Amino acid sequence: MPLPDLATIPYTSAVGLHSDLAAVDAAILDAVDQLPPRIRAVARYHLGFTSGPRTAEHRGKALRPRLALAAARCGPTPERAVAAAVSVELLHGFSLLHDDIMDGDRTRRGRAAAWVVYGVPAALLTGDALLTLALGVLADSGSAASMGVCVRMMSALVRGQGNDLAFEDEQHVTVDAYLEMAEGKTGALTGAACELAATLAGAPPAVVEALERFGRHAGVAFQIADDVLGIWGDSRRTGKPVGSDLATRKKTLPVVAALHAADTEAGHLRALLDTGIPLTEAQTRQATLLIEQLGGRTTAEAIAQQHLDLALEALYCCDLPAVAREELRSMAHHMAARSR
Repeated sequence: MPLPDLATIPYTSAVGLHSDLAAVDAAILDAVDQLPPRIRAVARYHLGFTSGPRTAEHRGKALRPRLALAAARCGPTPERAVAAAVSVELLHGFSLLHDDIMDGDRTRRGRAAAWVVYGVPAALLTGDALLTLALGVLADSGSAASMGVCVRMMSALVRGQGNDLAFEDEQHVTVDAYLEMAEGKTGALTGAACELAATLAGAPPAVVEALERFGRHAGVAFQIADDVLGIWGDSRRTGKPVGSDLATRKKTLPVVAALHAADTEAGHLRALLDTGIPLTEAQTRQATLLIEQLGGRTTAEAIAQQHLDLALEALYCCDLPAVAREELRSMAHHMAARSR
């Protein structure tokens, strides 16, 4: 199907980020509206376009497009950032549709998940459609290198999601195994957002590599912060019930770290989580207390800080425009500090 001509989409500057995001939204909506009616309805709902332009609430954090727009300023043709931002947002939408189904998450951004509203088959097919649209955007960019980035990212994403699913049946998940999963499931896409944008913008290879490394480590820090928020956060910020991951016995980093603590209470926590059935509200509160007592939260936040440091180190290993470096630095701090 024909995709919108992204060369006609206006691109502004660092000071015009909201205009840039509006341009990305317009291109995404143009692409989505070419889908068959039933799939289009699911895609518009999932992406937040149900009743017209996306509000900030329904757009979500727009983290990956923001990373792409900032990273593109490190190359001589930053106007090509829109194609990168559109593709990564579509890829993210694809991954969330499938992720919600696999995890059984019934809410997304404060409302019912797409599979709950439209059914599993329609949601799966819509995810496939968003993936196809993302690949079409990259193909139309004329950059063979960008397609290679996307293939590597998707391979890492599949591995990461596969590891996450395998954790459900593994009793002794290690911190290293968790971090490998997070790097694939979350870090690969944030890294690709920066790498794709820098590649399309014509940045030098050393800059492209540094920005991918920055995005990947910032993404891991973000995933860990999200894990912490999932246990101790505010549902108004997370868009889903706090404690839902813990209630379903999901092995997030605070849980994994707590289970490996050299303390008899770790055995009590393991017994609580190994029942094979969702935790009650009282059990969830008890598990939350045990995880904090065992240092799960402290350890998780310390590891998030380590990945933030690695992300920032990547920003200063090569010559980047000062405005782009500062914007990316600020975003990384925000990504890692969501739990504080």
